[in-house]
Amino acid sequence: MKTVVSERGQITLPKSVRVSLGLRPGTILEIAVINGQLVGTKNEQTDPFSKWRGKGSLPEGFDSVDAYLAEVRE
Repeated sequence: MKTVVSERGQITLPKSVRVSLGLRPGTILEIAVINGQLVGTKNEQTDPFSKWRGKGSLPEGFDSVDAYLAEVRE
């Protein structure tokens, strides 16, 4: 596949490449020159909620989230 560098130094990645690599708008690519070749690596973003999973606790007297939600929604 070929692509052309624009006047502003931009390139367009072909759709087949974007789809096969799972690149979506906002995906961060790390670009490097290695042995005279341009190498792009997708920077995997972590789940923003992963650091919070398991940090919460239910108030005393509730044994499930459903029971707590039923109480606070009354």
